[in-house]
Parts: sequence; C-alpha cells; structure tokens
Amino acid sequence: MGQPGTLTRVWAARGSRPVAPRDQRTASADLLGAICPARGVGAGLVMPVADTAAMTAHLAEISAGVAPGAQALLGVDGAGWHASAALKVPDNITLLHLPPYSPELNPVENVWADLRRNKLSHRVFETYDAIVDAGCDAWTWLIAQPDRITSIGTRSWAQVNQ
Repeated sequence: MGQPGTLTRVWAARGSRPVAPRDQRTASADLLGAICPARGVGAGLVMPVADTAAMTAHLAEISAGVAPGAQALLGVDGAGWHASAALKVPDNITLLHLPPYSPELNPVENVWADLRRNKLSHRVFETYDAIVDAGCDAWTWLIAQPDRITSIGTRSWAQVNQ
C-alpha cells in the first residue's frame, strides 16, 4: 500500500468519467496479515518491506494470538520470504505452501481486496507515516469486525468434518 495507491471501481453516472486521485511518488509499506475465520480474529503488522525478517516478526505476532493448545495452519504463496531457510516458524504454526498462481486458495487475498475497496483506495498519502497510519487504521477497522473476517475468510470446502 502507498503511493501511487490503488484505484477501484466507483459508482458514477453512466457515460461519466469520475475523477480519481493518482500519485506519482513511490513510497510504500507492506501490510502482513493473517486471519482465523473460525474465531473471527486476525494478526497483522505494517512493515517497511516484506522480507524474511518481517515474516518472522509476523509469525511471532500470529503465534501470540493462537489459542492455547491449538495449531495454526497458515497458507502461504511462493514469495521467497515464505520459504527462506532463515525463517523462524513458531511451534504452534504450520505453513501450508500453496500452489503457484492460486490466490483463490488463500482467503487472506480477499482481505486485501476488501481493505483496498473500503479503506485504502482513491487516496493520496502525503508522507510515509501517513501510509503506515492508513495501513494500521485499515487493519484495526477490519479486526473490530469478527463477522466480516468470518464472512471474508470462510471456505465451505475447507471445513473439517468432526
């Protein structure tokens, strides 16, 4: 997230061309997030870059929120920092490496789309701190809505029959 920002669909009169801000600067920050649709909770961090150190910090944040005695299954894509030998994975987290080019398998991709659509698009950020603040505000807004997390992240095919 950041500059130049994201443009999404907006309502407008047919045939009109609504104006949308578009920044040409390139400052950005990365929002690393994970959700648990069953509990309606999530863990996220805004970091200056997405790399192995950021992912290790993110895993520690997720680990702290895992229910006692539970094991978290975290779907990850093929990003280099998801499979780095230097990555420190806590004992209560298992990484599930998803196949390439399959964002539909990872529910958190819908979280990013929802945050862009509702909180992070059509904005111009004056400073890097404004970008970080917007990311934190967007994540806080999402986390305050457990039903939204459950709705966005639940997959009928991923349910465990007990």
